Amino acid sequence: MKTLSIDVRRAEPQDARAISETHRVSWLQAYGGLIPHKPLIQMVDRRGESWWRKATRGPATLLVLDVAGTVAGYATLGLNRARALPQEGEIYELYLRPEYQGIGLGRLLFGEARRLLKSLGCEGLIVWCLEDSEHAERFFRSAGGRDIAEGMENFGDKELKKLGFIWP
Repeated sequence: MKTLSIDVRRAEPQDARAISETHRVSWLQAYGGLIPHKPLIQMVDRRGESWWRKATRGPATLLVLDVAGTVAGYATLGLNRARALPQEGEIYELYLRPEYQGIGLGRLLFGEARRLLKSLGCEGLIVWCLEDSEHAERFFRSAGGRDIAEGMENFGDKELKKLGFIWP
């Protein structure tokens, strides 16, 4: 019998190429048709391997979901950037490669990110997602999040509403 290893761990500089590719495919799948094509491609292209290598040493914590040696997803987290809200922690990003979605791995990565923020002393958590991203909205609602805040994001000449989901 073969054992499959699944681990959530802090990203290391040598993960940069795999994170970059995971970022590319997950963003194109998540935002294709929502964010205009040109700004989406520009955002994805800005975050190449060298960008992610620096991110592994940056102020935000970067976690990877490692499935049998493959980076299947990543999460970035740190202090809440919306100072008007009382939640101390924020998950800035949480993405999985499309082929790893729908089988509970996102919940695993989200749970580990929440636990890490709590262990660092953060009371409360906020996560933002685009309102039109039905998959993300459904994910955060099913994880117990309550949408309590709204904002706008500008993508070239298009503005999209975003929702802030909180957890105690």
